[in-house]
Amino acid sequence: MTPIRTIIMGAAGRDFHNFNVYYRNNPGYEVVAFTATQIPDIEGRTYPAELAGPHYPQGIPIFAESDLGKLIKEHQVGQVVFAYSDVPHEYVMHKASQVLAAGADFRLMGTTNTMIKSTRPVVSVCAVRTGSGKSQTTRRVAQILRSMGFKVAAIRHPMPYGDLVKQAVQRFSNFSDLDKYECTIEEREEYEPHIAEGVIVYAGVDYERILRQAEQEVDIILWDGGNNDFPFYVSDLQIVVADPLRPGHEVSYHPGETNARLADVFVINKVDSANPDDVLTVRNNLRRVNPTATVIEAASPLFVDDPAAILGKRVLVIEDGPTLTHGEMAYGAGWVAAQRFGAAEIIDPRPFAVGSIKATYEKYPSTGKILPAMGYGETQTRELEQTVNASDAELVIIGTPIDLSRVIRIDKPTQRVRYELQEIGQPTLEDVLRRKFGK
Repeated sequence: MTPIRTIIMGAAGRDFHNFNVYYRNNPGYEVVAFTATQIPDIEGRTYPAELAGPHYPQGIPIFAESDLGKLIKEHQVGQVVFAYSDVPHEYVMHKASQVLAAGADFRLMGTTNTMIKSTRPVVSVCAVRTGSGKSQTTRRVAQILRSMGFKVAAIRHPMPYGDLVKQAVQRFSNFSDLDKYECTIEEREEYEPHIAEGVIVYAGVDYERILRQAEQEVDIILWDGGNNDFPFYVSDLQIVVADPLRPGHEVSYHPGETNARLADVFVINKVDSANPDDVLTVRNNLRRVNPTATVIEAASPLFVDDPAAILGKRVLVIEDGPTLTHGEMAYGAGWVAAQRFGAAEIIDPRPFAVGSIKATYEKYPSTGKILPAMGYGETQTRELEQTVNASDAELVIIGTPIDLSRVIRIDKPTQRVRYELQEIGQPTLEDVLRRKFGK
Protein backbone atom coordinates (compact mmCIF):
# COMPACT_ATOMS: atom_id res chain seq x y z
CA MET A 1 0.00 0.00 0.00
CA THR A 2 1.30 3.45 -0.87
CA PRO A 3 1.98 5.49 2.30
CA ILE A 4 -0.27 8.50 2.87
CA ARG A 5 1.80 11.64 2.31
CA THR A 6 1.31 13.75 5.42
CA ILE A 7 2.06 17.24 6.75
CA ILE A 8 1.98 17.97 10.49
CA MET A 9 1.06 21.54 11.48
CA GLY A 10 2.65 22.59 14.77
CA ALA A 11 4.74 24.88 16.93
CA ALA A 12 7.71 22.71 17.97
CA GLY A 13 5.85 20.71 20.60
CA ARG A 14 2.76 18.57 20.08
CA ASP A 15 3.69 18.16 16.39
CA PHE A 16 7.02 16.47 17.14
CA HIS A 17 5.41 14.33 19.85
CA ASN A 18 2.64 13.08 17.56
CA PHE A 19 5.24 12.22 14.94
CA ASN A 20 7.45 10.36 17.42
CA VAL A 21 4.73 8.20 18.94
CA TYR A 22 2.56 7.53 15.87
CA TYR A 23 4.19 8.36 12.53
CA ARG A 24 7.94 7.75 13.00
CA ASN A 25 7.84 3.99 12.46
CA ASN A 26 4.45 3.75 10.79
CA PRO A 27 4.75 2.34 7.22
CA GLY A 28 1.27 3.59 6.38
CA TYR A 29 2.40 7.23 6.34
CA GLU A 30 5.17 9.37 4.90
CA VAL A 31 5.57 12.71 6.69
CA VAL A 32 6.88 15.09 4.03
CA ALA A 33 6.98 18.28 6.13
CA PHE A 34 6.16 20.05 9.35
CA THR A 35 4.76 23.56 9.31
CA ALA A 36 5.42 25.96 12.17
CA THR A 37 3.66 28.98 13.67
CA GLN A 38 3.14 30.89 16.98
CA ILE A 39 6.86 30.92 17.92
CA PRO A 40 9.22 33.38 16.19
CA ASP A 41 11.82 31.95 13.77
CA ILE A 42 11.16 28.24 14.34
CA GLU A 43 10.52 27.47 10.67
CA GLY A 44 13.35 26.95 8.19
CA ARG A 45 14.87 24.16 10.25
CA THR A 46 14.88 20.39 9.79
CA TYR A 47 13.56 17.75 12.15
CA PRO A 48 16.85 15.83 12.29
CA ALA A 49 17.42 12.32 10.99
CA GLU A 50 18.77 11.29 14.41
CA LEU A 51 15.27 11.84 15.84
CA ALA A 52 13.18 11.12 12.75
CA GLY A 53 14.37 7.52 12.48
CA PRO A 54 15.50 5.19 9.68
CA HIS A 55 12.60 6.00 7.36
CA TYR A 56 13.78 9.64 7.17
CA PRO A 57 17.55 9.60 6.51
CA GLN A 58 17.48 13.25 5.40
CA GLY A 59 15.29 14.39 8.27
CA ILE A 60 12.03 16.28 7.69
CA PRO A 61 11.92 19.94 6.60
CA ILE A 62 10.04 22.53 8.67
CA PHE A 63 8.29 25.31 6.75
CA ALA A 64 6.31 28.38 7.72
CA GLU A 65 2.61 27.63 8.03
CA SER A 66 1.92 30.28 5.39
CA ASP A 67 3.33 27.79 2.84
CA LEU A 68 0.75 25.12 3.72
CA GLY A 69 -1.46 25.37 0.61
CA LYS A 70 1.55 25.31 -1.72
CA LEU A 71 3.10 22.35 0.13
CA ILE A 72 -0.10 20.28 -0.16
CA LYS A 73 -0.11 20.74 -3.93
CA GLU A 74 3.64 20.27 -4.49
CA HIS A 75 3.91 17.09 -2.41
CA GLN A 76 0.50 15.61 -3.32
CA VAL A 77 -0.36 15.47 0.36
CA GLY A 78 -3.28 13.28 1.39
CA GLN A 79 -3.50 14.21 5.09
CA VAL A 80 -2.73 17.24 7.23
CA VAL A 81 -2.54 16.88 11.01
CA PHE A 82 -3.30 19.90 13.20
CA ALA A 83 -0.99 19.66 16.24
CA TYR A 84 -0.74 22.89 18.22
CA SER A 85 -2.75 24.53 20.95
CA ASP A 86 -4.50 27.55 22.44
CA VAL A 87 -6.56 28.63 19.46
CA PRO A 88 -10.31 29.28 19.12
CA HIS A 89 -12.47 26.46 17.78
CA GLU A 90 -13.36 28.67 14.82
CA TYR A 91 -9.65 29.09 13.98
CA VAL A 92 -9.22 25.31 13.79
CA MET A 93 -12.09 25.01 11.33
CA HIS A 94 -10.73 27.80 9.15
CA LYS A 95 -7.49 25.80 8.89
CA ALA A 96 -9.53 22.67 8.17
CA SER A 97 -11.37 24.48 5.40
CA GLN A 98 -8.07 25.58 3.83
CA VAL A 99 -6.75 22.01 3.91
CA LEU A 100 -9.96 20.46 2.57
CA ALA A 101 -10.13 22.96 -0.27
CA ALA A 102 -6.55 22.05 -1.20
CA GLY A 103 -7.65 18.41 -1.52
CA ALA A 104 -6.22 16.80 1.64
CA ASP A 105 -7.90 15.25 4.67
CA PHE A 106 -7.73 17.16 7.97
CA ARG A 107 -6.95 15.31 11.18
CA LEU A 108 -6.96 15.99 14.92
CA MET A 109 -5.27 13.21 16.90
CA GLY A 110 -6.83 12.01 20.13
CA THR A 111 -5.63 10.54 23.38
CA THR A 112 -5.46 6.84 22.40
CA ASN A 113 -2.80 7.35 19.71
CA THR A 114 -0.75 10.03 21.46
CA MET A 115 -0.60 9.22 25.19
CA ILE A 116 2.19 7.05 26.60
CA LYS A 117 1.60 4.77 29.59
CA SER A 118 4.01 5.16 32.51
CA THR A 119 5.13 2.52 34.98
CA ARG A 120 4.74 5.19 37.68
CA PRO A 121 1.61 7.09 38.75
CA VAL A 122 1.12 10.27 36.71
CA VAL A 123 -0.51 13.46 37.98
CA SER A 124 -1.08 15.97 35.20
CA VAL A 125 -1.73 19.70 35.49
CA CYS A 126 -3.25 21.27 32.38
CA ALA A 127 -5.47 24.26 31.64
CA VAL A 128 -8.25 25.58 29.47
CA ARG A 129 -6.09 28.56 28.36
CA THR A 130 -2.52 29.79 28.58
CA GLY A 131 -2.09 31.99 31.66
CA SER A 132 -4.77 30.32 33.76
CA GLY A 133 -2.33 29.43 36.54
CA LYS A 134 -0.83 26.03 35.67
CA SER A 135 2.61 26.94 36.98
CA GLN A 136 1.60 27.81 40.54
CA THR A 137 -0.83 24.88 40.59
CA THR A 138 1.92 22.48 39.52
CA ARG A 139 4.23 23.88 42.20
CA ARG A 140 1.51 23.41 44.80
CA VAL A 141 0.91 19.82 43.73
CA ALA A 142 4.65 19.08 43.84
CA GLN A 143 4.87 20.60 47.33
CA ILE A 144 2.01 18.44 48.62
CA LEU A 145 3.31 15.22 47.07
CA ARG A 146 6.79 15.81 48.49
CA SER A 147 5.31 16.51 51.94
CA MET A 148 3.64 13.10 51.64
CA GLY A 149 7.05 11.51 51.22
CA PHE A 150 7.05 10.99 47.45
CA LYS A 151 9.98 11.82 45.18
CA VAL A 152 8.61 13.79 42.23
CA ALA A 153 9.89 14.85 38.83
CA ALA A 154 8.09 17.48 36.77
CA ILE A 155 8.06 16.66 33.06
CA ARG A 156 7.37 19.86 31.19
CA HIS A 157 5.54 20.19 27.89
CA PRO A 158 8.15 20.74 25.14
CA MET A 159 9.70 24.03 24.12
CA PRO A 160 12.60 22.88 21.87
CA TYR A 161 13.68 25.98 19.99
CA GLY A 162 17.40 25.21 19.67
CA ASP A 163 19.43 22.15 18.60
CA LEU A 164 16.82 19.40 18.59
CA VAL A 165 19.34 16.54 18.82
CA LYS A 166 20.98 18.06 21.91
CA GLN A 167 17.55 18.78 23.36
CA ALA A 168 16.11 15.27 22.86
CA VAL A 169 16.25 14.49 26.60
CA GLN A 170 17.00 17.27 29.09
CA ARG A 171 17.31 17.00 32.86
CA PHE A 172 17.42 20.09 35.08
CA SER A 173 18.39 19.81 38.74
CA ASN A 174 20.16 23.14 39.30
CA PHE A 175 20.35 26.60 37.77
CA SER A 176 23.56 25.84 35.89
CA ASP A 177 21.62 23.33 33.79
CA LEU A 178 19.61 26.24 32.37
CA ASP A 179 22.82 27.68 30.95
CA LYS A 180 24.08 24.24 29.88
CA TYR A 181 21.04 23.77 27.64
CA GLU A 182 21.01 27.44 26.52
CA CYS A 183 17.43 27.89 27.69
CA THR A 184 15.25 30.67 26.35
CA ILE A 185 13.40 33.04 28.68
CA GLU A 186 10.20 31.04 28.13
CA GLU A 187 11.93 27.82 29.14
CA ARG A 188 13.49 29.43 32.20
CA GLU A 189 10.09 30.74 33.29
CA GLU A 190 8.80 27.18 33.48
CA TYR A 191 11.86 25.35 34.84
CA GLU A 192 13.44 27.79 37.31
CA PRO A 193 10.61 27.86 39.91
CA HIS A 194 10.65 24.04 40.12
CA ILE A 195 14.43 23.94 40.47
CA ALA A 196 14.28 26.59 43.21
CA GLU A 197 11.98 24.25 45.17
CA GLY A 198 14.28 21.25 44.70
CA VAL A 199 12.11 19.51 42.09
CA ILE A 200 13.87 17.82 39.17
CA VAL A 201 12.60 18.91 35.75
CA TYR A 202 12.68 16.92 32.54
CA ALA A 203 11.89 18.29 29.08
CA GLY A 204 13.00 17.93 25.48
CA VAL A 205 11.76 16.34 22.27
CA ASP A 206 11.46 12.56 22.68
CA TYR A 207 8.92 12.10 25.48
CA GLU A 208 9.06 8.30 25.53
CA ARG A 209 12.79 8.43 26.34
CA ILE A 210 12.22 11.28 28.79
CA LEU A 211 9.56 9.32 30.65
CA ARG A 212 11.61 6.14 30.89
CA GLN A 213 14.58 8.02 32.32
CA ALA A 214 12.44 9.91 34.86
CA GLU A 215 10.77 6.68 35.99
CA GLN A 216 14.15 5.40 37.18
CA GLU A 217 14.52 8.06 39.90
CA VAL A 218 11.07 9.13 41.14
CA ASP A 219 7.88 7.75 42.68
CA ILE A 220 5.39 9.99 40.87
CA ILE A 221 5.54 11.74 37.50
CA LEU A 222 4.09 15.27 37.45
CA TRP A 223 3.08 16.33 33.95
CA ASP A 224 3.45 20.12 33.71
CA GLY A 225 1.35 21.07 30.71
CA GLY A 226 1.99 23.87 28.23
CA ASN A 227 -0.52 26.26 26.69
CA ASN A 228 -3.85 24.42 26.95
CA ASP A 229 -2.61 21.17 25.45
CA PHE A 230 -3.68 17.81 26.87
CA PRO A 231 -1.10 15.47 28.42
CA PHE A 232 1.40 13.33 26.53
CA TYR A 233 1.03 10.64 29.21
CA VAL A 234 -1.89 8.57 30.50
CA SER A 235 -2.88 10.33 33.73
CA ASP A 236 -3.90 8.69 36.98
CA LEU A 237 -5.17 12.10 38.11
CA GLN A 238 -5.76 15.01 35.75
CA ILE A 239 -6.05 18.50 37.25
CA VAL A 240 -7.27 21.25 34.92
CA VAL A 241 -7.04 24.97 35.72
CA ALA A 242 -9.76 27.35 34.52
CA ASP A 243 -9.67 31.14 34.38
CA PRO A 244 -12.76 33.22 35.26
CA LEU A 245 -11.05 36.33 33.87
CA ARG A 246 -11.83 34.78 30.47
CA PRO A 247 -15.28 33.24 31.02
CA GLY A 248 -16.50 31.06 28.18
CA HIS A 249 -13.03 30.24 26.90
CA GLU A 250 -13.13 26.90 28.73
CA VAL A 251 -15.55 25.62 26.06
CA SER A 252 -14.49 27.65 23.02
CA TYR A 253 -10.74 27.00 22.64
CA HIS A 254 -8.81 24.01 21.30
CA PRO A 255 -7.76 21.79 22.94
CA GLY A 256 -8.75 23.41 26.23
CA GLU A 257 -12.24 21.97 25.99
CA THR A 258 -10.66 18.53 25.59
CA ASN A 259 -8.91 19.08 28.91
CA ALA A 260 -12.18 20.18 30.48
CA ARG A 261 -13.81 16.94 29.36
CA LEU A 262 -10.84 14.83 30.59
CA ALA A 263 -10.48 16.47 34.01
CA ASP A 264 -10.76 14.61 37.30
CA VAL A 265 -10.31 17.88 39.20
CA PHE A 266 -10.98 21.50 38.22
CA VAL A 267 -9.14 24.37 39.86
CA ILE A 268 -11.06 27.59 39.20
CA ASN A 269 -8.26 30.07 39.83
CA LYS A 270 -8.28 33.85 40.44
CA VAL A 271 -11.67 33.86 42.17
CA ASP A 272 -10.41 36.69 44.37
CA SER A 273 -9.97 39.02 41.40
CA ALA A 274 -12.74 37.83 39.07
CA ASN A 275 -16.34 38.99 38.84
CA PRO A 276 -18.54 36.55 40.84
CA ASP A 277 -20.88 36.20 37.86
CA ASP A 278 -17.95 35.16 35.68
CA VAL A 279 -16.86 32.57 38.25
CA LEU A 280 -20.39 31.17 38.15
CA THR A 281 -20.35 31.10 34.34
CA VAL A 282 -17.12 29.11 34.33
CA ARG A 283 -18.40 26.74 37.01
CA ASN A 284 -21.63 26.11 35.07
CA ASN A 285 -19.79 25.54 31.78
CA LEU A 286 -17.42 23.05 33.39
CA ARG A 287 -20.28 21.24 35.09
CA ARG A 288 -22.10 21.00 31.76
CA VAL A 289 -19.21 19.29 29.92
CA ASN A 290 -17.90 17.29 32.89
CA PRO A 291 -20.42 16.95 35.73
CA THR A 292 -18.43 14.38 37.75
CA ALA A 293 -15.14 16.28 38.24
CA THR A 294 -14.25 17.68 41.67
CA VAL A 295 -14.21 21.51 41.74
CA ILE A 296 -11.70 23.49 43.81
CA GLU A 297 -11.72 27.28 44.00
CA ALA A 298 -8.42 29.10 44.42
CA ALA A 299 -6.66 32.45 44.38
CA SER A 300 -3.17 33.47 43.28
CA PRO A 301 -2.25 36.27 45.72
CA LEU A 302 0.65 38.58 44.89
CA PHE A 303 3.85 39.03 46.85
CA VAL A 304 6.24 41.96 46.24
CA ASP A 305 9.57 42.45 48.03
CA ASP A 306 8.97 46.16 48.71
CA PRO A 307 5.50 47.38 47.77
CA ALA A 308 6.30 50.89 49.03
CA ALA A 309 8.92 51.23 46.29
CA ILE A 310 6.13 51.21 43.68
CA LEU A 311 4.14 54.07 45.23
CA GLY A 312 4.18 57.19 43.05
CA LYS A 313 6.58 55.79 40.43
CA ARG A 314 6.34 55.74 36.66
CA VAL A 315 6.68 52.03 36.01
CA LEU A 316 7.33 49.67 33.13
CA VAL A 317 5.51 46.35 33.56
CA ILE A 318 6.95 43.12 32.12
CA GLU A 319 4.71 40.05 31.99
CA ASP A 320 4.95 36.43 30.81
CA GLY A 321 5.16 36.50 27.01
CA PRO A 322 2.83 33.67 25.87
CA THR A 323 0.11 34.76 28.31
CA LEU A 324 -0.07 38.15 26.60
CA THR A 325 0.41 36.99 23.01
CA HIS A 326 -1.51 33.86 21.99
CA GLY A 327 -2.98 33.68 25.51
CA GLU A 328 -4.73 37.01 24.76
CA MET A 329 -4.59 38.31 28.33
CA ALA A 330 -4.45 42.12 28.49
CA TYR A 331 -2.55 42.12 31.79
CA GLY A 332 -0.99 39.90 34.45
CA ALA A 333 0.40 39.96 37.97
CA GLY A 334 2.76 42.87 37.30
CA TRP A 335 -0.06 45.13 36.12
CA VAL A 336 -2.19 44.22 39.14
CA ALA A 337 0.73 44.97 41.48
CA ALA A 338 1.32 48.35 39.83
CA GLN A 339 -2.31 49.32 40.32
CA ARG A 340 -2.62 47.89 43.82
CA PHE A 341 0.51 49.53 45.21
CA GLY A 342 -0.05 52.97 43.78
CA ALA A 343 2.13 53.43 40.71
CA ALA A 344 1.73 56.96 39.39
CA GLU A 345 1.72 55.75 35.79
CA ILE A 346 2.20 52.57 33.79
CA ILE A 347 4.22 53.73 30.82
CA ASP A 348 3.64 52.47 27.30
CA PRO A 349 6.65 50.39 26.17
CA ARG A 350 5.70 50.36 22.50
CA PRO A 351 7.52 53.57 21.54
CA PHE A 352 10.74 52.03 22.88
CA ALA A 353 10.34 48.58 21.29
CA VAL A 354 13.00 47.41 18.83
CA GLY A 355 13.38 44.53 16.38
CA SER A 356 11.36 41.42 17.15
CA ILE A 357 9.76 43.07 20.21
CA LYS A 358 8.28 45.72 17.93
CA ALA A 359 7.15 42.96 15.56
CA THR A 360 5.44 41.17 18.47
CA TYR A 361 3.29 44.24 19.15
CA GLU A 362 2.38 44.40 15.46
CA LYS A 363 1.35 40.73 15.44
CA TYR A 364 -0.50 40.94 18.80
CA PRO A 365 -1.88 44.51 18.99
CA SER A 366 -4.15 43.69 21.94
CA THR A 367 -1.05 43.34 24.15
CA GLY A 368 -1.20 47.10 24.79
CA LYS A 369 0.80 48.88 27.50
CA ILE A 370 2.56 45.78 28.82
CA LEU A 371 5.95 44.44 27.75
CA PRO A 372 5.82 40.70 26.99
CA ALA A 373 8.97 38.91 28.16
CA MET A 374 9.81 37.54 24.73
CA GLY A 375 13.14 35.75 24.58
CA TYR A 376 13.06 32.79 22.21
CA GLY A 377 16.71 33.24 21.29
CA GLU A 378 19.77 35.35 22.02
CA THR A 379 18.84 38.08 19.52
CA GLN A 380 15.33 38.49 20.87
CA THR A 381 16.59 38.44 24.46
CA ARG A 382 18.99 41.30 23.70
CA GLU A 383 16.16 43.22 21.97
CA LEU A 384 14.05 42.80 25.08
CA GLU A 385 16.93 44.19 27.12
CA GLN A 386 17.29 47.16 24.76
CA THR A 387 13.57 47.90 24.94
CA VAL A 388 13.55 47.90 28.75
CA ASN A 389 16.62 50.09 29.07
CA ALA A 390 15.48 52.55 26.40
CA SER A 391 12.29 53.31 28.32
CA ASP A 392 11.98 56.34 30.59
CA ALA A 393 10.53 54.34 33.49
CA GLU A 394 11.62 55.04 37.05
CA LEU A 395 11.00 51.44 38.09
CA VAL A 396 10.56 48.10 36.32
CA ILE A 397 7.96 45.67 37.69
CA ILE A 398 8.74 42.09 36.70
CA GLY A 399 5.66 39.88 36.65
CA THR A 400 7.35 36.87 35.05
CA PRO A 401 7.94 33.63 37.00
CA ILE A 402 11.73 34.12 36.91
CA ASP A 403 14.29 36.68 37.96
CA LEU A 404 14.94 38.35 34.60
CA SER A 405 18.19 39.81 35.91
CA ARG A 406 19.68 36.33 35.37
CA VAL A 407 19.34 36.75 31.60
CA ILE A 408 19.16 40.51 30.84
CA ARG A 409 20.82 43.57 32.32
CA ILE A 410 18.28 46.11 33.58
CA ASP A 411 19.71 49.57 34.31
CA LYS A 412 16.77 50.66 36.46
CA PRO A 413 15.46 49.70 39.91
CA THR A 414 13.21 46.63 39.82
CA GLN A 415 10.52 44.97 41.89
CA ARG A 416 9.65 41.35 41.26
CA VAL A 417 6.09 40.07 41.66
CA ARG A 418 5.58 36.48 42.81
CA TYR A 419 2.36 34.52 43.09
CA GLU A 420 1.42 31.17 44.58
CA LEU A 421 -1.76 29.15 44.56
CA GLN A 422 -4.00 29.23 47.63
CA GLU A 423 -7.09 27.05 47.73
CA ILE A 424 -10.22 28.64 49.16
CA GLY A 425 -12.48 26.48 51.30
CA GLN A 426 -12.85 22.77 50.70
CA PRO A 427 -11.96 20.47 49.08
CA THR A 428 -8.28 21.32 48.71
CA LEU A 429 -5.63 19.82 46.47
CA GLU A 430 -4.17 18.12 49.52
CA ASP A 431 -7.54 16.49 50.23
CA VAL A 432 -7.67 15.17 46.66
CA LEU A 433 -4.06 13.95 46.54
CA ARG A 434 -4.20 12.21 49.92
CA ARG A 435 -7.43 10.50 48.94
CA LYS A 436 -5.87 9.35 45.65
CA PHE A 437 -2.48 8.21 46.94
CA GLY A 438 -3.43 7.03 50.39
CA LYS A 439 -1.13 8.94 52.74
